[in-house]
Amino acid sequence: MINSMTQPILEDYTLSPEQVPLVPSLVLPQAERQQLKEQIKAQLKALDAVLVAHYYVDGDIQELAEETGGCVADSLEMARFGRDHSAQTLIVSGVRFMGETAKILSPEKQVFMPTLQAECSLDLGCPPDAFADFIKQHEDRTVVVYANTSARVKALADWVVTSSCALEIVSALDRAGEKILWAPDQHLGRYIQNQTQSDMLLWSGACVVHEEFKTQALEDMRRVYPDAGILVHPESPAGVIDLADAVGSTSAIIKAAGELPNKEFIVATDRGIFHKLRQLNPDKVFIEAPTAGDGATCRSCAHCPWMAMNELQCLNRVLGDASYRAENAIHIDPAIAERARLPLDRMLEFSA
Repeated sequence: MINSMTQPILEDYTLSPEQVPLVPSLVLPQAERQQLKEQIKAQLKALDAVLVAHYYVDGDIQELAEETGGCVADSLEMARFGRDHSAQTLIVSGVRFMGETAKILSPEKQVFMPTLQAECSLDLGCPPDAFADFIKQHEDRTVVVYANTSARVKALADWVVTSSCALEIVSALDRAGEKILWAPDQHLGRYIQNQTQSDMLLWSGACVVHEEFKTQALEDMRRVYPDAGILVHPESPAGVIDLADAVGSTSAIIKAAGELPNKEFIVATDRGIFHKLRQLNPDKVFIEAPTAGDGATCRSCAHCPWMAMNELQCLNRVLGDASYRAENAIHIDPAIAERARLPLDRMLEFSA
């Protein structure tokens, strides 16, 4: 197994604070929020469109997706739902790679997003040309990429995984004797490597949200809330993962919150998930894991700035303004989409 002693030194592809946009919170009056929600419902019906939303976006958008027959889920279930739904128009509220994944799996459908400016730090931290060069240097390895990557990067891969299925897929590849080239999240990769003892070569990307959680600050918080369970996404640093009572994807964190007996939880993932956690567990208390402490930059302060770009006003505009909608349509070169679909289909078949 390649470990920290033998892992080659790679260029650092994590984003600096200057590369992360500042997205102020938009607080709308209740009457305006309700008016926008009613308009959005009517426009979804008029377009015969379905809304697919991630757990990290605005709570009002999550509610709209559920109330209109859409879906609120992690990226794996979002991909599956969009592919299988009868609607020919998909509105994907999340970040760009989620819209691209929907288009790859449903090329015949129209796919739009509230804004195409909603990027992902992991996607941005894995430039396709640089990654292609990296693959050429290690052609003996099976290429496994996280779903948080561009269509061009997926087209270079043998497998695509999400945090819901990565552990199982890598375990299966390891049992088959495969050596793995993993990208882009180094923390998730290292967690899987430690769990499976697989031979993994890790790209050097990271999520700006999860990388900010701090071990010492989390230990300090646990002393304040000694009875609280700690729920951690595996994109977090290893020291934070070591403190967890449950480690897993967004859907796994939600499941653990319902099953564990604790009445309080410290949660180390994007705070957008708190809407669903509180909805499903009204008798429990959820506390944000700290992003302060030594070395803190607060690039995200526990909320992805690109996820925050998914606002009611943008969603209303993409549905009601045809020219804006055209500007925020997902388009992928057919040859790239066809190649990228192969590892996605492998993932969906494996996790069916």
